[in-house]
Amino acid sequence: MSKFEPSLGPANFLPALAAARAAAGGQDYPAGALYVVATPIGNLADIGLRALHVLDRVDAIACEDTRHTQQLLRAYGIDGKSLIALHEHNELEAAQTVLTRLQAGERVAYVSDAGTPAISDPGARLTAACAAAGRRVVPLPGASSVVTALSVAGLSGDGHFVFAGFLPAKSGERAHAVQALAAEPRAIVLLEAPHRIGALADALAALGERLITVGRELTKQFEQITTLPCADLPAWLAADPQRQRGEFALVLHPFEAASDQGDEDRVLRLLLAELPLKTAVKLAAEITGAARNALYDQALKWRDQGG
Repeated sequence: MSKFEPSLGPANFLPALAAARAAAGGQDYPAGALYVVATPIGNLADIGLRALHVLDRVDAIACEDTRHTQQLLRAYGIDGKSLIALHEHNELEAAQTVLTRLQAGERVAYVSDAGTPAISDPGARLTAACAAAGRRVVPLPGASSVVTALSVAGLSGDGHFVFAGFLPAKSGERAHAVQALAAEPRAIVLLEAPHRIGALADALAALGERLITVGRELTKQFEQITTLPCADLPAWLAADPQRQRGEFALVLHPFEAASDQGDEDRVLRLLLAELPLKTAVKLAAEITGAARNALYDQALKWRDQGG
């Protein structure tokens, strides 16, 4: 699975670890509890003081990738931790290992490779298993590519959004998913890996003038954020090979419902350019609120006229 990976460049975090102990050391950290810890999505300096202290204090750390987490801990000056591999392929089995440690009174943290666990990453089944066993689960908030992208998108409307994550890899399934997105009026957050961003852009182009904010390499040295119509996304990516590198968080802006016949026709034409007639009519009716029969008649008229 694609992931947001922090850049593990040289830095001295020993003062930060000392500050974390001073700031958070006096708080209560119950034994036998699971600590779900958010880690940076690209910039190591984004770690929270309480998160840093918990990683230093716990008896063991369950993690998506032990090698990656070992590097992360070393960057922060934390050594000698017992690491438990817990990823999408072994989550239920590894959760039992974590539960055994918790039942013995140990404190265990869980981290994904980057960002907040259990959001397009493993962790949900672990926390469910711990809660079902009566163990306390303690969240330590921090970095998240989802809210980071939303914070700079400049969305209109009431702020409501839907998290869709990674769309299907297969072209047919991806196109079907985009059709569903077209009918969703709220903002939608998507994630994508560099080797698939081109295919996603081609699929999203069917949404025409609907705005999308692209966040590339968020919080890293070559961070790039831009907002443009979906129809322009493939050309924007193709204009510079660098734009297809790195990890992506994208925010599809809220859809403003059509208010008159001109808008209804515009939406219908955009959808007809990319989709079969019946599918385009169905989605246009859902998006604009116009009568499906009227839209269908209009589509047939354009087809007969060659337009």
